[in-house]
Amino acid sequence: MTSPSSSSSSSSSSSSPLPELPLLPIPGDCGLPFLGAIKDRYDYFYSEGRDQFFRTRMQKYQSTVFRANMPPGPFMASNPTVIVLLDAVSFPLLFDTSKVEKRNVLDGTYMPSAAFTGGYRVCAYLDPSEPNHSLLKRVFMSSLAARHHNFIPLFRSCLSELFTSLEDDISGKGEADFNDISDNMSFNFVFRLFCDKYPSETALGSEGPGIVTKWLFFQLAPLVTLGLSMLPNFLEDLLLHTFPLPPLFIKSDYKKLYNAFYLSGSSILDEAEKMGIKRDEACHNLVFLAGFNAFGGMKALFPALIKWVGLAGEKLHRRLADEIRTVVKSEGGVTYAAFDKMALTKSVVYEALRIEPPVPFQYGKVKEDTVVHSHGAAFQIKKGEMIFGYQPFATKDPKVFDDPDEFVAHRFIGDGEKLLKYVYWSNGRESDDPTVEDKQCPGKDLVVLLSRVMLVELFLRYDTFDIEYGTLVLGSSVTFKSLTKRQLVM
Repeated sequence: MTSPSSSSSSSSSSSSPLPELPLLPIPGDCGLPFLGAIKDRYDYFYSEGRDQFFRTRMQKYQSTVFRANMPPGPFMASNPTVIVLLDAVSFPLLFDTSKVEKRNVLDGTYMPSAAFTGGYRVCAYLDPSEPNHSLLKRVFMSSLAARHHNFIPLFRSCLSELFTSLEDDISGKGEADFNDISDNMSFNFVFRLFCDKYPSETALGSEGPGIVTKWLFFQLAPLVTLGLSMLPNFLEDLLLHTFPLPPLFIKSDYKKLYNAFYLSGSSILDEAEKMGIKRDEACHNLVFLAGFNAFGGMKALFPALIKWVGLAGEKLHRRLADEIRTVVKSEGGVTYAAFDKMALTKSVVYEALRIEPPVPFQYGKVKEDTVVHSHGAAFQIKKGEMIFGYQPFATKDPKVFDDPDEFVAHRFIGDGEKLLKYVYWSNGRESDDPTVEDKQCPGKDLVVLLSRVMLVELFLRYDTFDIEYGTLVLGSSVTFKSLTKRQLVM
């Protein structure tokens, strides 16, 4: 493994001197206006597919930095041209808010209608320079800190229901759809965490996961393909990628979701009002935090974690079970102190976040002319140009990680912890902590904790399991084929 050179785009966590690299023009041909964007969109969704789209251009230009058009293009994005960053050295430029503006770039070169969020630009679309950004993010971070004591017991309770449902489905049907069961569990956890009650105790009933999934789809449709063989590509492209789906179609469902949080999330909304944020604006932000950021993230995160651990097989399962059971016994329970002593469990979670990050894209607009470094060259980016990072390539950089396309469970143990600064899933380095002045996920540490709790609860109950996996519109699909209960030694 070779160590990457640091760059002007690296965060303060990297202190190596800048390399002397040639300043090269940024390669890439975006084709004719309008037509080039349409061609790239078809290549991205249909002719090549997402990963191959980037791989062929990286090979063609012999560079991990190049120009391309990103979906959706016409007629939703006035300028689909971006500068693509695909390596671990150039990618962190996206985190540097002194050089990159993050206003309205959450979803890339287009922004969904604010009607999806009550007419407000919620925190995720704000640049840190905008006054409400720091206020809203401070509310989020304060709310999470106040609930810190409840993270583990509440999530364990939710997981108990999840495993019961998995066992029942395997017993009755011979298999269990993990995604559906996980979605229900995740929404229950998020709602109970922020609102201190089950969603079933509100007008939402059991509809919460379905409503949020529909709401997510209407916003993200321009960035996905359904993969339906019976739907011709040109028709899907026309329906999903040419014109935005109207918020009107989801308005009544969103209102039901909003009302549930408005009536049940009073403690958070009260705190926001004390900080000068209007109550309805705070509630729309709470819905986005809970629905888009938290539930939407878990929707991709947990199936990916189970997929990679399942594929690793029984040998890893035995090692995880041995570590987890030994530590829990010695610590007298599932505690924060116990998690700190589970080196393999921690590494497995980081490796899952590295190999299949729940949010694969990052965008930003350069504030001033700046130079970005890759491993072998430097490139000047002009003020106002959009940069785009495809995280699954940056976190599989072969000049940083050995066997980058392989799931290596022990990768981040011992000296491997030094590589955590190249794990970028949280819109920042894993070695950094979020602040109100940046765009790093405020729930970064909670996501890691919940992933560890899921593995701990899994291997306290079971010795091993078998799965099948596939792909969905948003992430991986996982089907449990078997769960082998823990064999207690008498």
